[in-house]
Amino acid sequence: MKFYEVGDKHNPVIFLLPGTCCHWKANFEKVIPFLAEDFRVVCASYDGFDETEKTIFHGNVFPDMLTETKKIEIYIKENCGGKIYAAYGCSLGGSFVGLLVQRRNVHISHAILGSSDLDQEKGTSAKFKAWLIGKILYGMFQKGRLPGFMKRWLEKKPADERLYYEKMLDMFGMNNTRMSFVERESIRNQLYSDLVTPIENGISVSGTTIHIFYAVKMGERYLERYHRHFKNPDIRRHDMQHEELLICYPEQWVKEVKKCCGL
Repeated sequence: MKFYEVGDKHNPVIFLLPGTCCHWKANFEKVIPFLAEDFRVVCASYDGFDETEKTIFHGNVFPDMLTETKKIEIYIKENCGGKIYAAYGCSLGGSFVGLLVQRRNVHISHAILGSSDLDQEKGTSAKFKAWLIGKILYGMFQKGRLPGFMKRWLEKKPADERLYYEKMLDMFGMNNTRMSFVERESIRNQLYSDLVTPIENGISVSGTTIHIFYAVKMGERYLERYHRHFKNPDIRRHDMQHEELLICYPEQWVKEVKKCCGL
């Protein structure tokens, strides 16, 4: 795992944790310059999803959620004194935020989940979902384009929805960063371990505020999950789809993050 830092080292630290199978730069490059005005920005780049760690002799593979969480904790302890001001988890990154808070090995003052789904499954169901989605994503990464059935589905969508999904592809790094270096095992490991690694219920840590960017168009079942996993979360409603605020309205997203942090 690699960590990329931007901004004044004397500023409060905000960690950015990418979404499912996302490249760190494609995920956050539009918001990092704005955040760096007030924060020391640290962006994690997961094992298996950073092209600079790939070598001809040893392929870097994503292990599992807990192993990666421990690496984040070590970095925070060694480089931030064990405490950070804020952390934003995009989609799957929200699972990392939840794990960091519940494990209590480091302290986060403002823990922000970006419309994370927090799906939890077990056994055969989790393995099948990871295999199926992993197969589709691996094919997309290798070819640098959507499979035919997804392209036809997207073409039928209204223009505004097509724009949203195209920006989602940008977030994956499909258009800006070739992801063909990502190994099939990394994709499946990340998908599977996220499904089977439990997030506790009623998480509450003194001095930590949990903020949730709730994308209303995802549905109320996700709102129920947020209230189940976190005690008294700060729910910030947006009449949008999954991570639409981040990928379509980056400057508005930055303002919302700064509001969470009292800036």
